[in-house]
Amino acid sequence: MPIRITGLGHAGDGITEDGRFAPFTVPGDLVTLDAQDRLVEVVAASPDRVEPPCPHFGHCGGCALQHLKVPVYTAFKRDLVHRTLAQRGFSGIEVAEVHSVPPYTRRRVVLHAHKQGGQTRLGFHARGSHTIVDLSACVIMKPALFSCAAGLKPYLNQWLRENERIALHLTLADNGIALHLSWKHARAPAMIANLAKIAAYLDIIRMTEGDEILLEREAPQLRFGKADVRLPADPFLQPAREGEAILLSHIRNGVRGAKTIADLFCGLGTFSLPLAERHKVLAFDSDPAMVAALLTAARGTQGLKPVTAERRDLFRRPLLGPEIAQCDAIVLDPPRAGAAAQVAQIAESRLARLVYVSCNPASFARDARTLADRGFRIGTVFPVDQFLWSAELELAAVFTR
Repeated sequence: MPIRITGLGHAGDGITEDGRFAPFTVPGDLVTLDAQDRLVEVVAASPDRVEPPCPHFGHCGGCALQHLKVPVYTAFKRDLVHRTLAQRGFSGIEVAEVHSVPPYTRRRVVLHAHKQGGQTRLGFHARGSHTIVDLSACVIMKPALFSCAAGLKPYLNQWLRENERIALHLTLADNGIALHLSWKHARAPAMIANLAKIAAYLDIIRMTEGDEILLEREAPQLRFGKADVRLPADPFLQPAREGEAILLSHIRNGVRGAKTIADLFCGLGTFSLPLAERHKVLAFDSDPAMVAALLTAARGTQGLKPVTAERRDLFRRPLLGPEIAQCDAIVLDPPRAGAAAQVAQIAESRLARLVYVSCNPASFARDARTLADRGFRIGTVFPVDQFLWSAELELAAVFTR
């Protein structure tokens, strides 16, 4: 029997009148579902339902919310922040309007290829499956990355053996595309030669596998502030240049007036290097290649304040009170797990200002609770939507005592 959709769950699935979760439905829809609560038919569409812009929507696991009108979509993401904070006992926290990046701006993607029946599929995994959706279009990634992937596909079909899989990590640098391969194929010299032949045609300037450089026409570089950073193999980056700029703006406002800043989980120096134009920066990250790239860029850039960078596992060895005391402000941008150990040390310190950037509202709210319980006040929370049409969301907020 048809059933009404009355709301959206935290993952973006519609919630039925009797409390079930139904993917790809919209509040106000009248739908029929199968025994596994999968959408069978939209009997009467909600006025908030729109035609998805991608032909693969509903099959590809990359996007979950293209069927929502923009105001409903952004309201869902903003409400997600409110609900997550409320679960940790917060009320009255100001959450700004969601700032979404435009389509076709994702500059780093991981695509998967699988050869089966003599044909190679290349794309993202289907929702809840290891099956690859063979992409003919994509509205999130940079067109240059999609063109490169499409150009690689016939060659992958030659190289892959039957039922073999490979992951392709594509990064659009300022001067071309870096391709990192993840597979167990025993490479033959002829294959390397073929890679070299097609690299220029596809604007691939470097190919790597593990720590090995298969070919490098020139070093991939990205500019952060005034500094040009050479990218190591498979680096961490903010998903979109536009989102990175929004986050950096919030960070700069948050640390204004500070003389010395610690940038924790600094990566390649996405924030460290632009901040070093005005502040002394102490940078920390566990990845040795990214720390080395940051230091090299800082040393080769004129006009920066002093920058130090240290390889350090902040989960096991967080900055302690005496080290924190050297800083006027801290920028914290941890992985999805958050930074419980580091936040506990900050909460016990005398630090007056912290800018927290998070890609996971749940771990952000957990860490915010720790800080609030030790006297920190949360400023406005700024949601930045870099993961278009998904239930993922980036946040930035300033904590002050």
